[in-house]
Amino acid sequence: MCHRIPPGHPDNEPAGCLLCAIRSLSICDALDESELRELVRLSQRVRFGSKEPLFSEGDQSDASFNVSEGTVRLYKLLPDGRRQIIGFALPGDFIGVATGIRYGLSADAVEPVRACRLPKEPFSRFIESKPRMLQRMNDFARNELVLAQNHMVSLGRRSAEEKIAAFLIGWRDRLERIGRSTKTIHLPMSRQDIADYLGLTVETVSRTLTRLERENTILIVPGGVRLINLGRVEALAVA
Repeated sequence: MCHRIPPGHPDNEPAGCLLCAIRSLSICDALDESELRELVRLSQRVRFGSKEPLFSEGDQSDASFNVSEGTVRLYKLLPDGRRQIIGFALPGDFIGVATGIRYGLSADAVEPVRACRLPKEPFSRFIESKPRMLQRMNDFARNELVLAQNHMVSLGRRSAEEKIAAFLIGWRDRLERIGRSTKTIHLPMSRQDIADYLGLTVETVSRTLTRLERENTILIVPGGVRLINLGRVEALAVA
């Protein structure tokens, strides 16, 4: 269920957007102050509890979302009922853009999430006269394509150990980008989520993590892992 943040709340005011810690990482960085105030007027500040859906595959695509807090799981359900996780969105990521009238995948909150909800038609009209924002959205789309291509290679050519190492290094880099401490790599997603993302079974993920810990390559801690032998993890990640 989508919970709207009420008018008058600091997060729902233009000043909140101007001071937003992740603004430089998001599509909003392409806007000046007056344009940002215009965007605030058409957007809605929303929050979602853990496991609550932002949108579902097949639903009418009526909005996109600029994530400002938390982690979002993006996935498709396969015909046999299995789930393929496409990726995880972090603060600064822009999700929910659909090429047709319906969403092509589903998104739900891994942990509590806050986001700016941008209604489809008003937002489309808004960006028509904002070439810098369109360019930034195109840059985001190109980056997502590169990530998707790299992930396809990982699924097809790497061992379970290499896949997990690449996931940990990639996630660490993304956390660093948004200013998170990476002494301990926070993993809000479950091992089943990691398995569904890497094309492995949850048993293989658990077994591989345990083996890496036994070899003093990583240390499993509550809520995440620490990279004890960084050189080995990085070598596995680029194999």
